[in-house]
Amino acid sequence: MVITCFHSFDYFGFYYKDKSFFLVVTFVEIYAGVVAKFDFVKIISEISHSFVNNRYVAIIWLILPLLAVLEHKGLKEQAKNLISKIKGANTGKILMGYFIFRQVTAALGLLSLGGHAQMIKPLIAPMAEAAAKLKFKNLARKDSQKIKAYSAATDNVAVFFGEDIFIAVHSILFIQAFFASNNISVSPIDLSIWAIPSGILALIIHCFRLYLLDRRLKKTYGVDDDHP
Repeated sequence: MVITCFHSFDYFGFYYKDKSFFLVVTFVEIYAGVVAKFDFVKIISEISHSFVNNRYVAIIWLILPLLAVLEHKGLKEQAKNLISKIKGANTGKILMGYFIFRQVTAALGLLSLGGHAQMIKPLIAPMAEAAAKLKFKNLARKDSQKIKAYSAATDNVAVFFGEDIFIAVHSILFIQAFFASNNISVSPIDLSIWAIPSGILALIIHCFRLYLLDRRLKKTYGVDDDHP
């Protein structure tokens, strides 16, 4: 119960953007321990134990400095140059292709092969935006921002409806535990199988939304005949 209290208080750190996040988290965890009437040594022990057991969570942050260096060295520009060399490339097709890639890899349990920090910001969003700017020379800022939003949504929807197809993902185990607590017997394989229709439906609906995005852009700006 106390560990749960510790982790619940962690979220308050996000509200103090002008302070050190880790300082706020440490303070509220110590406060939670005091409220639970733990002695100080016990509080520090619990915090240290939790950190050691969950240190792998911080591994994802190691990729951020690498992405920053790659972006500084022109990763976005290279992504845009690649799009300019592909005939018939447009925003919708790029995002549809990424959706399929992301959903299939998520269904195989490869959740780290994508994400906002790793793929959307440095690669997918710039490619989708570049495709629109090449085709529509006077692309407005609001439409540019909308393309970025669609890029982020593509990753969210694909992984959300794809990961449940993988039998060992945490959400499947959570759903099974919930059913079990209500005396309903459901195996993880059954949950995974029934996640497939939802995944297919999500693919169809989101790709249709991307198709409508392309149509909306063409209607707003017209088709540039000089574009290959």
